Amino acid sequence: MSHPASTAAAPWIELRLWRQFVALAEELHFGRAALRLYMTQPPLTQAIAHLEVLLGFKLFDRTKRSVQLTAAGAALLPEARDLLARAQALPAYGRASADGEAGRLRLAFVSTVGFDLLPRWVRAFREQHPRVQLELIEATGDVQLQAFERGEIDAGFMLHSPGFAPPELASQRISHEQLVMAVPEQSELAVKTGLTLKDLLGHPLVIFPRRIVPSLYDAIFAMYHAAGESPRVAQEAIQMQTIVNLVSAGLGVAWVPESVQQFQRPGVVYRNVSAQASAAPSRRVPKNKVPGCETSLVWSAKSANPALARFIAFIEQSIH
Repeated sequence: MSHPASTAAAPWIELRLWRQFVALAEELHFGRAALRLYMTQPPLTQAIAHLEVLLGFKLFDRTKRSVQLTAAGAALLPEARDLLARAQALPAYGRASADGEAGRLRLAFVSTVGFDLLPRWVRAFREQHPRVQLELIEATGDVQLQAFERGEIDAGFMLHSPGFAPPELASQRISHEQLVMAVPEQSELAVKTGLTLKDLLGHPLVIFPRRIVPSLYDAIFAMYHAAGESPRVAQEAIQMQTIVNLVSAGLGVAWVPESVQQFQRPGVVYRNVSAQASAAPSRRVPKNKVPGCETSLVWSAKSANPALARFIAFIEQSIH
């Protein structure tokens, strides 16, 4: 059976009453506490009695000669001090939030950024703006787009083919890199010199689903088609680490950004590849046209989050 006190709404108590409580608790004398509060003693006595009625228990044991905190009053004192200190800090925190020096920033990122750039930038940004709370969310590009639509993130790092950042979002390119080939260590491709696209055409491919990075997926397929072949997809996987693990298991080869080479997985070798003429003379692929990829910071141009503006400025300064 529930008690009425457990379901009743807590009384609204003004900060003024808590200030009066703290003053009396520290002075343990109504006259001195009243002087400290720039008021007379009778109103202070009435205020403390009113606070005790609101709370439903005594805060002080009073006699003609002394004033002492009850056990409940002593327990409330540090909490009341903290409440008053936080209330006093609110205006400064509000100004800092308006300037982007405090607040919350929800930042999504693809796994490839997490190898190097993201840890360095998060550490440096937190050092410069310690009052901004960064919420990091690992998510693929398609998931980020859905999160933008629902208003669940403020910005995101996305992987895409050069020049194909989502047009509905503002963006800042942060890196450009070539694709390299992850091959099984036991494969003849791991030791072959001068690896070319022609050497890879017959090997099964481990690749991310098109919905994850459609622009880069299409660029890879276009390279194969220009060489007169269609990729033979052996397996799809979402995360680059998973793709590399599947290569290690011998399921096929995989195109990955250069930065993925920092993920050293036993059984996998990373190789640079040059595109070259295919076996069909009419379908020639210019040399060194293996697709590149870019990573961009993207955000809604309509965002009014001052912390986001600070982060964008930080990123722009970091890459220049």
